[in-house]
Amino acid sequence: MTITEQRAQSAQTYGYADLPGLMGLMTGDEKHGPAATSTLDVLWVLYDRVLRVGPESADDPGRDRFLLSKGHGPMAYYAVLAAKGFLPVDWLPGFGSYDSPLGHHPDRTLVPGAEIGSGSLGHGLPIAVGTALGLRAQGLHDPAVWTLIGDAELDEGSNHEAIAFAGPAGLDRLHTVVVDNSSASYARPGGIAARFEAAGWSARTVDGRDHEALYAAFTAPHPGRPHVVVARVEPKNA
Repeated sequence: MTITEQRAQSAQTYGYADLPGLMGLMTGDEKHGPAATSTLDVLWVLYDRVLRVGPESADDPGRDRFLLSKGHGPMAYYAVLAAKGFLPVDWLPGFGSYDSPLGHHPDRTLVPGAEIGSGSLGHGLPIAVGTALGLRAQGLHDPAVWTLIGDAELDEGSNHEAIAFAGPAGLDRLHTVVVDNSSASYARPGGIAARFEAAGWSARTVDGRDHEALYAAFTAPHPGRPHVVVARVEPKNA
């Protein structure tokens, strides 16, 4: 079976209920299970109902861009990409092995559908800002840019520079999802959403396991402003 045939089979066969089984195919050390499972529902709702991108349009200039900044523990990301046909399910058992394209951090040159290599904290949102600016400069106003970050990444100053720039720049095609599993070192007055709102962003805070709430927040109108969704999940050590 060719990779194309495997991708087509994946897209036709797998749904949300299959994701735990797909993640279970990935074994070995350095799995970072809590980091992965905290993002599972957000990733599924985005790829299943929101993002305008698929295996057949992964190189289309008009596609939506999804940048995984929270690349530390990408098992859920790989499972969703496999379920949606971006990569063969047969790749999953090799996760983290020497000759596998599925590393402990995603590599955009090896993982079909991955827009950036990620894992280092604090760089996904700045790259997303640059991507949104680049698309605007090219006159491409339809593609949306999404990035997923963890609440602990907000300890990194690079994110705050990006937040402070994006609001006044009116980057309304820029969307950020913050998965909040209470792992940040520093509290924020008013909560995470308030930090973004102070910089001119549209913001929603929802239950990160509630698919309908996530979908409603992801698709909420925010004319003239970038948009952030804070997805609260169970604490990391729960």
